[in-house]
Amino acid sequence: MDSATGMGESSSVEDSPPALAAPEIRNYGSLLTHGAHGPRSLALRLARTGLGACDPAGVVAEQVSLNGTGFHVAGEHYKLHPEGRVVLLGSGKATLTIAAALERALGERLSGGVVVVRHAAGPVLRKVQVVEASHPIPDSRSHAAARVLLLTASELTDRDVLLACFTGGSSALASLPPEGVSHAEKAELHRQLLSVGMPITEVNTVRKQVSAIKGGRLAHAARRARIINLTVSDVAGDLLDAITDPTVPNRSSARDAIEVLRAYGLWDSMPASIRDTLTDPRRFEPDLSGVHIQSELLVTGEAACEAMSAEAALGGAEPIVLGTGLEADAVALGGMIGQIAAESATLGRPFPPPAVLLGCGGESTVRLDDDVQFGRGGPNREAALAAACRISGLEVAAVFLDTDGGDGGGDAAGAVVDGQTLARAAGAGVDVRSALAEHTSGEAFAGLEDAVITGPTHTNVNDLFAVAIGGRRLV
Repeated sequence: MDSATGMGESSSVEDSPPALAAPEIRNYGSLLTHGAHGPRSLALRLARTGLGACDPAGVVAEQVSLNGTGFHVAGEHYKLHPEGRVVLLGSGKATLTIAAALERALGERLSGGVVVVRHAAGPVLRKVQVVEASHPIPDSRSHAAARVLLLTASELTDRDVLLACFTGGSSALASLPPEGVSHAEKAELHRQLLSVGMPITEVNTVRKQVSAIKGGRLAHAARRARIINLTVSDVAGDLLDAITDPTVPNRSSARDAIEVLRAYGLWDSMPASIRDTLTDPRRFEPDLSGVHIQSELLVTGEAACEAMSAEAALGGAEPIVLGTGLEADAVALGGMIGQIAAESATLGRPFPPPAVLLGCGGESTVRLDDDVQFGRGGPNREAALAAACRISGLEVAAVFLDTDGGDGGGDAAGAVVDGQTLARAAGAGVDVRSALAEHTSGEAFAGLEDAVITGPTHTNVNDLFAVAIGGRRLV
């Protein structure tokens, strides 16, 4: 792979690629053929609405526009040098959507670039090279792609503008270990961090300290250029140095990373190369104090919740947003939400029906034992099963899904459950308790035909849930 800042022929805005299709629940109709139709219909409709609101393409069209001397981004004007370039670099699950929208918005003003994605299916970009790599565990393609991003960034000058589009998933898709750490050791670090139930903010605290590209290091390579971050929040609290950390100042330290590893019992099992990297007093910490960096969050969990709330009101239900940053063990989170819904349905408290419980932007986690195979389920499907155990027999339905379309790295985005799920599971020979204990929620929902399928959504605002609580028929 070579660095790329001017690939493709010049094109006008009109010649730019069409928009990627908005994220959608592909098996929406089949999910309505069984179960408790009233609450299930509303919960699925809300989830579909929230997922659609996670699409960043429309926001790019609103915030990025050309003018005679350059272009505007969120009200800030960038005058372009006659010999200057506008280069797009990025990585992540929502990056392809943003890149396609920027090609449409900027046309021939965009010089080229490189983006690294998990799934390249979609319109062919005319100016920007699209590279596929591995997620959630990095592979050799991830390492090669990260080198290209760094090299391209280092070639930028003070005449250039860098459009940085790093979104959720970039840590694996563009992964480059620091000197002294092998690619295999870096990949194993990612696997361990994702297997112990660690919140994503703590995962990122470690990953960006064991990296040659994260923690502001790509911005340092591109420091002569003006940097514009266009991203999508997949982190509770919308913390930029956990969302688009290659291109913003890092607010955590190597000491913080060590403390996280110790807290989860991982420090002693780390290879010597990683321990040496984190304890080396000579380690490089990029100084970005003089670098021009503008950062814009195109989509957040708050926007998705607002869209779902409006849809719920149209359906005659009171919307209650439980949070946009809930982070907890999947079974505990699903059980808690299910219990709140059950008490509301039976006792009229704390939320008298008809009501809906909503959330988007947080992330449930699963702790896997060493003998458990990664990828046989996912946190959203585990949360859904846990909720099903609490709402059995009630006029309640719940959808839990990962907005990137891959719950736990699998082919399903999540699942839908309702008050009939446990009875249907018993009839189908599906052992819900065993599925929870053995982390095989994917197999359980395959048997129930209640997995939510979206395919790659090309966005990522972390987890989304919608729970419909009936007190009368909801349609």
